[in-house]
Amino acid sequence: MREIAELLPQIKFRFDVPYSELTTLGCGSKAPVAAYPDNDIELAQLLKTLFERKIPYFVISGGSNVIGCDAEYKGVVIVLKQGSFREISHIGDVICAGCGVKLIEVIQYGIAQGLGGMASLAGIPGGIGGAVRMNAGAREDDMANHVVEIFGCYRDGSVYHAVKEDIEWSYRHTSLPEDVIITGASMRLVPAVSEVEKKAVQQELELRRSHEPKGRTAGCMFKNISSEDSAGKLIDMVNLKGTLSGGARISEEHANFIVNFDNASEKDVLDLMKKARQSVAEMFNVYLVPEVIFMNPESEKELLAAPAPLKVAVLKGGNSSEREVSLRSGAAVAQALRNGNYDVAEIDLQKCEVTDEMRRADVVYVVLHGGFGEGGGIQELMEQENIAFVGSGSAACELVMDKIESKKLADSASIPTAKWCILTAENRKLPADFTFPLVLKAPNEGSTIGIELVKKAEDFEAALEREFKFAPEILAEEFVKGVEITVPVVNDTVLPAIEIASPSQFYDYDAKYLYKNGRTQYFCPVKSLSDEVVAKASDYALEFYKKAGCRDILRVDFIVTADGVPYFLEGNGIPGCTATSLVPKAAKVAGISFEQMTGTLVVKAFERSQEEKE
Repeated sequence: MREIAELLPQIKFRFDVPYSELTTLGCGSKAPVAAYPDNDIELAQLLKTLFERKIPYFVISGGSNVIGCDAEYKGVVIVLKQGSFREISHIGDVICAGCGVKLIEVIQYGIAQGLGGMASLAGIPGGIGGAVRMNAGAREDDMANHVVEIFGCYRDGSVYHAVKEDIEWSYRHTSLPEDVIITGASMRLVPAVSEVEKKAVQQELELRRSHEPKGRTAGCMFKNISSEDSAGKLIDMVNLKGTLSGGARISEEHANFIVNFDNASEKDVLDLMKKARQSVAEMFNVYLVPEVIFMNPESEKELLAAPAPLKVAVLKGGNSSEREVSLRSGAAVAQALRNGNYDVAEIDLQKCEVTDEMRRADVVYVVLHGGFGEGGGIQELMEQENIAFVGSGSAACELVMDKIESKKLADSASIPTAKWCILTAENRKLPADFTFPLVLKAPNEGSTIGIELVKKAEDFEAALEREFKFAPEILAEEFVKGVEITVPVVNDTVLPAIEIASPSQFYDYDAKYLYKNGRTQYFCPVKSLSDEVVAKASDYALEFYKKAGCRDILRVDFIVTADGVPYFLEGNGIPGCTATSLVPKAAKVAGISFEQMTGTLVVKAFERSQEEKE
């Protein structure tokens, strides 16, 4: 590699540079060759030469999120924290900074010009290049809110330029091409009172110092799973604070930091990260992924294989009347699993068949409301091919989906349920002891599709005709007045019940999804009933779950009358999983994030399939 220095005498080179000089964590041995170009022109010359000779390189500016190598790096380390890469200027409210300018320096420069709005980012270490590349953020703010333009070079030395709108921005990620080196960026700030902004920056820095460790670190080691599941919280909950490996330690102040306290090696740091990832996966069924960058790509591969995430195929859509709800639920489940860093494929399954993509998955997650998805059809096909899937088996799905069969089961299990009967085109007469109002239900529809509240006798025939468009047999049951609640059961465990307060006193499709008549209110824990009554409903829900042969997930709906009796309405074998859906709400109250819930269901389904094969 040293001949590169002879080819480019205008560029400064150093040899055998310790990573303790190049990175904030300081682990690893030495960079055999380090290049220090002073400007874009020298950088372009260097990149062009390396490209022509097929020599790899690694770029460091602030070095705050970089893990150095123990083994010799077979390439050139390019250092961009000198010359024009340290320049900063402004025009109006736009500040332009080189990639080696630290984020705090941009913020302080802005304050001197009467500009602000980035105080919450003041504690983020490192330079503008890395901050833009990873969309660094804090306190619900990130670089995406401020960047105007990005400047850089491709690996062959050619110029790169993009405006903010050219880039997709997400949590700790951008769509910037991997082969682009960021040399600088412009950021728009807002007019601010300097003293106010200085105080906000000082408060942010003091807050950081109060809970972040002293000593050599690389900042946060892992990305957060979600706003509820920060990496530090999860690592803390598996009791890894203070864990040692050689000269490295998981911080006792903040579990998402690793401190190099005694000449730690790359292996020391990697071992701690692997232990954290493994422990969190075992307890919470989500996979931590690194926020730091390994110079040695093999180290990252080793980390991500400890353990490797399961492959999940999420089934959504279907061909029932609940297709649109299923598409939303399936997308939400898929995103939760991706947040947990599972390998996810989404399948819009519009007919009842097993696809090759389903066969290739470790687990299939069925989010098909109604039709062959909720009624057991797709489950039966997967059972025939021994495919692991989340949810109840085909027989339980068919039973729970059928409101008439569910009523029979509730009666046999002595679970209170409203007086009911079956109506057909040939037998459409109500029993003599039936009174209005009453509810008509198509037996195999969901999301309150095919359900009508009939308040008086003169409306009955017309309502029944509408119901027969959904099914030849219709369930009729007396309307029970009271407090509506729902009780989720997940992995054989009853979650907190939710009280449903619909603006129309009837929890129909509008109350669930459209809100034309006002928004439905949800209370968890239940506010209008005693703990004893809620406990009784929870017992009934678990009894129905067991009697029906369910597994993994079920939601059971009740109406509780004024005398405290929970009347069974129906079960939902594949309950909705949109942002407004009930099971995720209950799980959250129980301290279980949506990511943990979906991940646990996947892992349990996979383990069940492995046990069945043995």
